Amino acid sequence: MKEFIQPTLVDVDSSTLTDAQVRSWREHGFVLVDGLLPIELIRDVAQAATSRFPDPDSDEAQRLNDFGSGMTFPDRDACFNRLSLHPHLLEASSQLLEVPINELRLSQSDLWPKYGRETGDRGDFDNQDQRIHLDYPNHTLTHPAAWNEPEAVEIIVYLCNETEVGGATAVVPRQGSDDIAYSSPMVNTPGVSDIPWINDRTRAEAWFMQNRPAVAEFRRELYEREVYAQYREGSVLLYRHDTWHRGTSLLPGALRLAQNLTFRRADASWISTLHPGWAWAMYKPDQRMERLIAEATPEARSVLGFPAPGDSYWDSEKIDAVEARYGALGFDGTPYREQLSWTGLY
Repeated sequence: MKEFIQPTLVDVDSSTLTDAQVRSWREHGFVLVDGLLPIELIRDVAQAATSRFPDPDSDEAQRLNDFGSGMTFPDRDACFNRLSLHPHLLEASSQLLEVPINELRLSQSDLWPKYGRETGDRGDFDNQDQRIHLDYPNHTLTHPAAWNEPEAVEIIVYLCNETEVGGATAVVPRQGSDDIAYSSPMVNTPGVSDIPWINDRTRAEAWFMQNRPAVAEFRRELYEREVYAQYREGSVLLYRHDTWHRGTSLLPGALRLAQNLTFRRADASWISTLHPGWAWAMYKPDQRMERLIAEATPEARSVLGFPAPGDSYWDSEKIDAVEARYGALGFDGTPYREQLSWTGLY
């Protein structure tokens, strides 16, 4: 029988994670929370996404076999960008990684639709009923560090209700430091070493049974340990690159919308940006990236790689030059000048 976990509320006074929620992420590898993001923003993003993706009943939706085309940061819809850099997400990631916000870097923010369909074989890359896996192979050039030295926070922001569309995210809780499922190296997942990248659960496990029977048994036990995140509109799942998890089937005809984000430590440069970098957005005629930089807080800019106030990059000439570039769009160099003045360099 499936064991569903329910979201827990963040601290209602500060909109930050509670000690118990931080402990769950650090010890078990994930935590599901409610109340971290304003519901009005969640609904604005959902409306923007729904207007751009195929209707669930359309032939186009039924042909989508993998992740489909989605929205990526920075997007033309400002609400998507606001969610991507929301101060509560930055603060939560700062809490979990135990670094200041200006030592975080955004390396993923995308939103894509998942459509519920009738059962049937749709090939290796179908994402309807995923195989259990780890996310690190398509994020980092290396291998996750020791468990107590996490380098990144992965985030799923759900824009709908699991009870209406299905598709609960399955996760395997870590059970202490001697949990064999979480012993290093973690390589028994598709896409690592010579294991082919197969997304569909049935096809992936058939490959393991035929080619790695001992690993197939290890993975069978992972499925037995799954618990299911029964998300609600606005729920946020925080997990890790080395957390065993997977997506499960949606109800036929349903549409699930979710935004996926990753914040890494600034010094973990081996964790790559998952989609095209911010600089390419400077080619957009709507100046979405320039306007975003001009209007963002210094902390939000810093997670994009923009030098924070007090960074050694800054001198008076550079502040003046950057303000000349973005000033007409609303950029204010005062926080950077104040920090420079405080150090006696301005």
